[in-house]
Amino acid sequence: MHPELKAHPEYFQKEIVQLADNVYQAFGFAASNVYMFVGDDGVIIVDTSETTAAAENILAEFREITDLPITTIILTHSHRDHVSGASVFAEGGAPEIIASKRYSEDSLFVASNHPQPVKAMQVRTKRQFGIGLSYPDEIVGIGVGPGARPLKGMGAGALPPTQRIGDEGTKLNLHGVELELVMAPGETPDHMVVWCPEKKVLICGDNFYRSFPNLYPPRGTAYRDFDTWADTMDLLMSFGPVVLGPGHTKAVFGAEKIQSDLTDYRDAIRHIVDETRNGMDAGLTIDELAHKVKLPDHLAEKPHLREYYGRIDFSVRAYFVGTMGWFDGNPTSMAPLAPKDEAARFIKMAGGAPTVMNFAEKALAEGDFQWALQLIDRLLAVEHEFEAATQLKAKTLRAHAVSQINCPTRHYYIQCAKELEGGA
Repeated sequence: MHPELKAHPEYFQKEIVQLADNVYQAFGFAASNVYMFVGDDGVIIVDTSETTAAAENILAEFREITDLPITTIILTHSHRDHVSGASVFAEGGAPEIIASKRYSEDSLFVASNHPQPVKAMQVRTKRQFGIGLSYPDEIVGIGVGPGARPLKGMGAGALPPTQRIGDEGTKLNLHGVELELVMAPGETPDHMVVWCPEKKVLICGDNFYRSFPNLYPPRGTAYRDFDTWADTMDLLMSFGPVVLGPGHTKAVFGAEKIQSDLTDYRDAIRHIVDETRNGMDAGLTIDELAHKVKLPDHLAEKPHLREYYGRIDFSVRAYFVGTMGWFDGNPTSMAPLAPKDEAARFIKMAGGAPTVMNFAEKALAEGDFQWALQLIDRLLAVEHEFEAATQLKAKTLRAHAVSQINCPTRHYYIQCAKELEGGA
């Protein structure tokens, strides 16, 4: 396991953190955070966690602080890990549930007006998040959340908004708590941040967390507008917060620290955009750019830009496809051979399937995992010694997972290995 991931269980220890007077963060209970504002005679909850079980645990902790009724639930965006405990916080009452007008009630997926391939995304979501993997051997964390967390009631407690906020935003006075709801598209187009001017606390949803941003998740998504996300960093900084409450990972304290972290985040996104766009203009292909574009050293080593959750090469590919489509400009790429045909020709040129198998086994032994996988996939395409090639791929995926710093990649490799071992 990558040494930086070994520290994740300690980092994500459960705790209720007081951010300011009467403002609390429930951290480490689930993949995402839940926030509570305590007013004069009522409580406001911001985001509700990924499962009903986690929400129950968080509510029990909050009830140690106050027994005032929950009258309002604010949802920063529609991703399932932020909305699925709403029924728990609403139980016994009828709270107002506030979300953006762009909010999508199909919270399994990215907010989108277009239908998506449901089965494919469900399979890939399971792989990305390591659902079903054992803790702590196979899954140690999800990059921006704990690996050990209750999964009972996943997606079960989502409730529809009762009030939707337009692009102009709004100001609220709830039980003496002044809040501003401001549209701030980033990871999703329906993002809405919560600003408490009196306490200078900003709840920013998934527009910032302690990892390189998830500009492209391997579960699949529509294009996330990189330029808009970077612009939102400037918006967040304009509030001048002294406490920043992210959708995932620990809160950030201190105006100077917050300004620095958000500046780094913005600059990292814009660097990916600039370097990828410049490379495209220079005629480089998507594969060339995915291997070429890197963060500058002064950003790459920042804890909040390590690739625990998002990946730079994934982002480069997403920007290329999101702005120019699948064609990389190389005429050879216009009509490539079918995978089975290409594999058969490659294997013949290499001297036959046994030779390719030997090279794959040698690559695995030498730790050249990606090359081994590409060789094995050609054998699988022509169904040569299919069972042996399948098991070799599973073994290679497990070996490749060990050194990954990116949790979704690690999970995807291990989960696919288990599927291959089980005959899927």
